[in-house]
Amino acid sequence: MKAHSLHGHLDALLLAVLEGETLHGYAVIEALKARSGGTLDLPTGTIYPALRRLERAGYVESEWSTVNGRDRRTYRLTDAGRRALAGERAGWAELSSTIGRFLGGQTRHT
Repeated sequence: MKAHSLHGHLDALLLAVLEGETLHGYAVIEALKARSGGTLDLPTGTIYPALRRLERAGYVESEWSTVNGRDRRTYRLTDAGRRALAGERAGWAELSSTIGRFLGGQTRHT
């Protein structure tokens, strides 16, 4: 799946991946890929700018750490990020329910 197909949803996906765990950027990419069954194989040029945007918005915090001699920036949700994720989930439930009324396979006869 191409990054442009996720327009408007990437931030929510990143927040969901970071829910409950702290991950470095490449681990975020791998988690997206794993949780999507390989469908979401997004490039670093998509993920890292989005993580920085979420950090500027106050939804994610980052810090540098050294793992096996390599410096890595790790990311975690803030309380504001958890609230934003809850809002994204509610919005997604409403949107998918509404669209499902049209694309769910059932036809309405009036």
